[in-house]
Amino acid sequence: MDTSGTTSPPVVAPVPAPPSEASAALRSYYSKVQADLLTRGLLRTDGGGPDTPFTPDILARNFERIAFYDEYNSGGGLERSSGQAGQLRRWSGPVKVNVEFGPSVPESQRATDRATVAAYVPRLANTTGHAIRQTTSKPNFNVLVMGADDRDTVNARLDSLLPNASPKTRALFANPPRNIYCFVVALASDTDPNAYTSAVALVRAEHPDLLRKSCLHEEIAQGLGLANDSPEARPSIFNDDEEFALLTTHDEKLLSMLYDNRLSIGMSVDEARPIVYILAREQTAQNF
Repeated sequence: MDTSGTTSPPVVAPVPAPPSEASAALRSYYSKVQADLLTRGLLRTDGGGPDTPFTPDILARNFERIAFYDEYNSGGGLERSSGQAGQLRRWSGPVKVNVEFGPSVPESQRATDRATVAAYVPRLANTTGHAIRQTTSKPNFNVLVMGADDRDTVNARLDSLLPNASPKTRALFANPPRNIYCFVVALASDTDPNAYTSAVALVRAEHPDLLRKSCLHEEIAQGLGLANDSPEARPSIFNDDEEFALLTTHDEKLLSMLYDNRLSIGMSVDEARPIVYILAREQTAQNF
């Protein structure tokens, strides 16, 4: 029993400072972007349906394009890749996801994003059969939800998370162009350039809820090894047309194929192709 006659003051979370003019302008812009996409029937959250059929051959083709090619050159910021096929890349060890927020992000928004990731990570673990969990203990996949007013925090975290990042990569994190909604950088081990050991994603805090949720879905999935986008992939979030906001049934099949033990880290596209077509038939339940 406390007889001191005093009580401890309640812990109050710090209230973010009012947004700067630049951050407020971004919030307004992205709200209009989301509204426009929704008006046009985009940012679907249904995962695909009868209007988006795909065959085993289409699934296999999409897997090749998304898993074996890069959208951008490693360390080159937004420099487009050469278009040459690489090797199969994925995580060999456990993936430990953590979400960090910049000082500008209000608690209500943090709660929304924590709930999104808390529901999403177990789904990814179940889909891939790989060890993926959310934790604050020694995470190796850090998702930074930060805005224009959090630039100092971004730079400080990069010093710790990506100490060897190229100037172009650092510049992209610190000041991404307005048309870049979010992105992820995945890093491989020193001994195997195709075995991911860490990743850092940036999601703009200025996005409205659905765009932000879409970014969380896409960047965490891409950071697992599906590094490219394809205009032919449908129904898919790995397509820049923004038709789908959230991971689809098609995308779950891609992730399941990526982490199937019949495929090996470092495989070339030619080595993997016969196996990929078998997996695609299995995933679509058309074994012929």
